[in-house]
Amino acid sequence: MLVVIAGAELFTGNNLMVSSVITGRTTWRKVLAKWGLVYGANFIGSILLALLFYASGLWKTGNGALGLVALKTAYAKVHLSTGEAFVRAIGCNWMVCLAVWMALASRQTIGKIFAIFFPIMGFVAIGFEHCVANMYFIPTGIFLSRWAGLSATGLDLSTLTWGAFVVKNLIPVTVGNIIGGAVFVGLGYWGAYLRPSR
Repeated sequence: MLVVIAGAELFTGNNLMVSSVITGRTTWRKVLAKWGLVYGANFIGSILLALLFYASGLWKTGNGALGLVALKTAYAKVHLSTGEAFVRAIGCNWMVCLAVWMALASRQTIGKIFAIFFPIMGFVAIGFEHCVANMYFIPTGIFLSRWAGLSATGLDLSTLTWGAFVVKNLIPVTVGNIIGGAVFVGLGYWGAYLRPSR
């Protein structure tokens, strides 16, 4: 809601730009440059939020229970198989881009809120994977395990690393998000509504 209504930029929602390429309104070069810029800015913003969460001490809430949940969440995300992360990411951005698509159809703020709410809450409740959200969740777990010394029974935190974050989660999730948004929504709706008739 903050992204769409306040006019911010989110990499996953921007995957819909593929429709503009196919209709000739822009070029792949411009879209890829925009994706790269927004992806990098989303990453920097996510790291800053993770650092703020750590510095705030909010992870100590409930005698450290909140921090422990954050740690377990990060650990679980880097221990998904590549296939699981990839497929969950497709489902995620399918729903995210449908939320953006529906919000564009509304003329009023309340309509945009209702259009966005249900698909986004759906992907969160189902447990799909969102690359930008993971840019916050996994670094938060890394910070808590390294700097706060949090640990949990049964978790080998030596496997919760920056390398595991990028290779085992961020790359397959990013690719899956692109397919879910660009192919299933962007190209799907282009085919349904924007493709020139023969």
